[in-house]
Amino acid sequence: MTATTDGSAEGAGAGSETAPGAAPGPRAGAAAGPGTDPGPPDGPGPDGPAGGYGLAAAPGAAGAGPAARPAAGPRAEYGPPGRTPGAGGARPARPAAEPGPTVGAGSADRTGPAGSAAGSGAAAAGTGRGGGGPTTADLPAPPDGTRRQEAYEAAARATRHLLARQDAAGWWKGDLETNVTMDAEDLLLRQFLGIRDEATTRAAALFIRGEQRDDGTWATFHGGPPELSATIEAYVALRLAGDAPDAPHMARASAWIRAHGGIASARVFTRIWLALFGWWSWDHLPELPPELVFLPPWVPLNIYDFGCWARQTIVPLTIVSALRPVRPAPFALDELHTDARVPNPARRLAPLASWDGAFQRMDRALHVYRRFAPRRLRKAAMSAAARWIVERQENDGCWGGIQPPAVYSVIALHLLGYDLGHPVMRAGLESLDRFAVWREDGARMIEACQSPVWDTCLAAIALADAGLRPDHPALVKAADWMLGEEIARTGDWAVRRPGLAPGGWAFEFHNDTYPDIDDTAEVVLALRRVKHPDPARVEAAIARGVSWNLGMQSKNGAWGAFDADNTSPFPNRLPFCDFGEVIDPPSADVTAHVVEMLAFEGKAGDARTRRGVAWLLAEQEPDGGWFGRWGTNYVYGTGSVVPALTAAGIAPGHPAIRRAVRWLESVQNEDGGWGEDQRSYKDRSWAGKGASTPSQTAWALMALLSAGERDGKAVERGVAHLVAAQREDGSWDEPHFTGTGFPWDFSINYHLYRQVFPLTALGRYLHGEPFAAAGGS
Repeated sequence: MTATTDGSAEGAGAGSETAPGAAPGPRAGAAAGPGTDPGPPDGPGPDGPAGGYGLAAAPGAAGAGPAARPAAGPRAEYGPPGRTPGAGGARPARPAAEPGPTVGAGSADRTGPAGSAAGSGAAAAGTGRGGGGPTTADLPAPPDGTRRQEAYEAAARATRHLLARQDAAGWWKGDLETNVTMDAEDLLLRQFLGIRDEATTRAAALFIRGEQRDDGTWATFHGGPPELSATIEAYVALRLAGDAPDAPHMARASAWIRAHGGIASARVFTRIWLALFGWWSWDHLPELPPELVFLPPWVPLNIYDFGCWARQTIVPLTIVSALRPVRPAPFALDELHTDARVPNPARRLAPLASWDGAFQRMDRALHVYRRFAPRRLRKAAMSAAARWIVERQENDGCWGGIQPPAVYSVIALHLLGYDLGHPVMRAGLESLDRFAVWREDGARMIEACQSPVWDTCLAAIALADAGLRPDHPALVKAADWMLGEEIARTGDWAVRRPGLAPGGWAFEFHNDTYPDIDDTAEVVLALRRVKHPDPARVEAAIARGVSWNLGMQSKNGAWGAFDADNTSPFPNRLPFCDFGEVIDPPSADVTAHVVEMLAFEGKAGDARTRRGVAWLLAEQEPDGGWFGRWGTNYVYGTGSVVPALTAAGIAPGHPAIRRAVRWLESVQNEDGGWGEDQRSYKDRSWAGKGASTPSQTAWALMALLSAGERDGKAVERGVAHLVAAQREDGSWDEPHFTGTGFPWDFSINYHLYRQVFPLTALGRYLHGEPFAAAGGS
């Protein structure tokens, strides 16, 4: 899945030079009026000093400490302030001062309150918040046979566990775990704004220390290799927390950093953070001119050539890059340089005839342009970038529902004179607090984003496929919540699809600008499994979602995650873009989910569906698998594509399906499970190899079951592995990361994957394929 988006797409600031081709009109219903005041209220403009960032100017905006986020169980998980279901385009946020309803109180709020607990604490409570209580009385009778009986009992336990985790409003959300750079950058932001407090610092440092390995380093996924930039950022965060550089754990980290090139070898984002405090020179960073916002969509390297996650980050960073702020450093970092006398060593240019060499020289030209850029043009560009940022602030104050754009947007606007008491800033800082997960031991983990729409549709599919009756109150409540999350306004996707009517779903609680093709497909599949008391409402929402997804098909017949035809070869070549994937080309897993959804909707024979099928068949790897863009990796891709192809009418005996089956059988582990390490993104020899995990085992089983292998030995062993690995409470454990933000560069552990996918696989093993039950196309 795509790790980003939810909400109702807003106006992209059309009519101004900042968003050519986007839908006109400011966003309605912004939190505390951010969309109505595109400029700073008072104080300095782009050419003046930043000021007014004392905490007193924005009481409660940030740094509230643990008391503001009470934990509920060992893994407390939170949702943002609620919005009313079915409120239409505006969908106002609850004022920050208004307390949310108590979990289990049956609130009709559209999303969970900032202080509510979902997930493990909720599961332990067993309050039956899904409606009707955590019961399996509605499941079909257990089948005959020992293996089937064991699978049925495991599915029943998993069903009870999942029902108990549903929020009163109808949604599910698991933790979204990434790496310590989220936590380190949160502390650096607070240091930059002058609002870092002792309680937050102590809790963040506790989490960061807990993730350090014996060699002093930090990785970006469980069991992964040491990562230089993550280790540097974690080290600096611990220095902010007061850890002495000669402490054993710090000395091990700094020694490893020096041995691997020091700060000079870190990624651009890490060096930007260090430049904010004078630990790195702005002159030794790639130039990112704000004039980019004036480039029309047909010009290479315009902002719409970037994937939405990169676009939302780059626009505010153009302001930061132009103003080059430096705050006083609280300490020196000489110990992180290989040679403190030459902290910024020159880098050798690539050959001029290469793409890298050409873009490096273009960057040098931009550094020269910086010295001669027309003052009025630069000031207008920064003002246009600020409008672009403010117009895209969500109802809860965040940007795109993800943490990085929110962090850089807050910095950029603050540099332009927005003090911390301004409604835009206050809402933005409060939204960042909602990315925090407070653990029972007092540690504080920052989520890169939150996944309630994705988790909820997957949970509904799992429960339905496990045999929960379609009118069960838990499924109806989930459907109600998903219907309230439909996006009814255009967003940035309209730049390339200006005539397409909106209709779809995104990923997070609030992300109206960037609905998600993947989420939309899975929500439709989930809604189709529910017998809702208002079928006309469901049919209308599904029709809009299907139409929007069809309209977002790329020219090659496949689908990307957020945009159509976002395939420019140039953005990834920029010296700035060394942090991961910055474009959004079509992928096999997203295309498969859309094809499967279209088949369920009776459109298997539609020419657009057939183009998607043809693209998938052409993308199969020689060994039989498919690359997984948003999940790890070939197991995820194959687990997505095979069910889609069979749903669309490809026979189980088709050569492509047989190759996939043989490949899955060949990579099954000795314990009967499947696993694949993140290293498969860098090294093809890792494809299908890794410790067995519940989610990856389930993906392989879903593919094999759809291929007609229900009675095969591989399926029997896989089901046995899931049964044996299940905990007594019906859950599974999964420390390994099986989700993907950027292949290799940003890995994700979705904590609900370990629950929903095994239940889906067990349900399909017991009750057959849902497409066959639906009657096919």
